Amino acid sequence: MPRNLFDLNGRTALVTGGSRGLGKAMARGLAEHGANVMICSRNEEELAAAAAEIGEGLEVSVVYKVCDLSNREDTDCLALEALQTFEVIDILINNAGVNVPQPIDKVDDETWDAILEVNLTSVMRLTRALVPAMKVKNWGRILHISSVLGVGSKPARNAYSATKASLMGLAKASALDLGPFGITVNCIGPGPFLTDMPMSLLSDEEKEEFSQMTALGRWGNPRELVGPALLLASEAGSYITGEMLLVDGGAFARAL
Repeated sequence: MPRNLFDLNGRTALVTGGSRGLGKAMARGLAEHGANVMICSRNEEELAAAAAEIGEGLEVSVVYKVCDLSNREDTDCLALEALQTFEVIDILINNAGVNVPQPIDKVDDETWDAILEVNLTSVMRLTRALVPAMKVKNWGRILHISSVLGVGSKPARNAYSATKASLMGLAKASALDLGPFGITVNCIGPGPFLTDMPMSLLSDEEKEEFSQMTALGRWGNPRELVGPALLLASEAGSYITGEMLLVDGGAFARAL
């Protein structure tokens, strides 16, 4: 084992949804520890700015790819370009996700299908495409960003919670498939973090309610997800696989 268990020098990573929020924070954390990184999202202007910020002051390669993960052809092209750029992706962080709240009797097929495509199907397709090169190298780290709403929920989060719970099942099954090849597969379940998605969906009252649900009495900063991600993306987490790590400020410590 390396002396520094978090050393990622020579490793390559793909972080979806890497232009902002948790994805950008994790991408920067990987780069700070030596990984060459590719990020993707739908907005090229945001991607270019994020790539520059992620690589600032570091001697690593940070590249980006415009990609709409609701489009299967785009998803497949992302995997192909990642392999053409780096030959192998050592660390895959499936972070991109969407959420359109709808009560169960108001869920429409178009929204349901769109959420499943981004939050679940694209995760499977990217993993399926990138795993063969990991197998050859006999090393890999796959990390699905689930959510506390995958183990609990809120009203009207039917499609979102269904996909985030499914990621845990996918990780467990894939961990069994890939363990013999030195590849680990895990989930992180973020709680309330200060990112665009919850800030745009929640009322001020709901934001305060989330704060008070945590043991720490506050929302998390995206940089506070970097440590858990590094653990599961490095040699430090080499014996952790098929697991879900809640990073929720102690929200699930409460019984009631």
